[in-house]
Amino acid sequence: KDSSAKEWGQFDKWIVATGVDPRTPPIPGLDHPNVLSYIDVLRHKAKVGRRVAVIGAGGIGFDVAEYLLHHDDKTDHDITADEVNPQEFLSDWGVDGTNEKRGGLLDKVTIKNPHKEIVLMQRKKGKLGATLGKTSGWVHRATLVKSNAVEMIPGVKYEKVDEDGNLHITTSKGERRVIEVDNIILCAGQTPNNRLEEDAKGSGVEGKVYTIGGAYEAAELDAKRAIDMGTRLALKISDESVIPGKHTFKAPVGAEEKLIGFLNEFK
Repeated sequence: KDSSAKEWGQFDKWIVATGVDPRTPPIPGLDHPNVLSYIDVLRHKAKVGRRVAVIGAGGIGFDVAEYLLHHDDKTDHDITADEVNPQEFLSDWGVDGTNEKRGGLLDKVTIKNPHKEIVLMQRKKGKLGATLGKTSGWVHRATLVKSNAVEMIPGVKYEKVDEDGNLHITTSKGERRVIEVDNIILCAGQTPNNRLEEDAKGSGVEGKVYTIGGAYEAAELDAKRAIDMGTRLALKISDESVIPGKHTFKAPVGAEEKLIGFLNEFK
């Protein structure tokens, strides 16, 4: 809410951790009613049609695509862990629960009855999902591939959304395509939600406001970085030398990170 100078002055220091807002890319026609943001889908449970185009193939794009594959719009709530059928889960991941197959693995794995047909796109060339986490990224990629319901297109130039709500693109090979869909979902990154920090300017408390997490920097944000930033600031905020603009701290690079960086040079 709007805060007066008096309200700002009630505390010695403010930590602003208000997160991010969805980024809206400059594509003509995004005001079409068929265009949704990932917030509309995940938080507000907007109804999504059978055919879907997802703009952006970072962590959010993959999460949304996987969510849509499994989510049934006919139900009023998301399936919880307790409601998952164990046999269906084992089958989805190629595990033979009867141990009749060699190694306990099924011969062919597919997701049965995916709820959507999805086109997942990114502007960057190269494999989609390359920047996902090393320990969990393969899970997301494998889920989408084995569904046989997701087309992945790299190196896309987004041209426009037409009056029918279809997405016009140009591929990296120069091919022009019209992606006919029921909905387009924007997963094209985030921008900092730093409105509280902006409100503080001119109120006499600029030197008391410390912005962290996505509100500080939205690019390539992940939970690990945001939690690390908040924890380190909490440990040092009582130090008078810690002032806004000089309140970010990082751990020294460990041996494992050095090794990973060294190996990445040979990719």
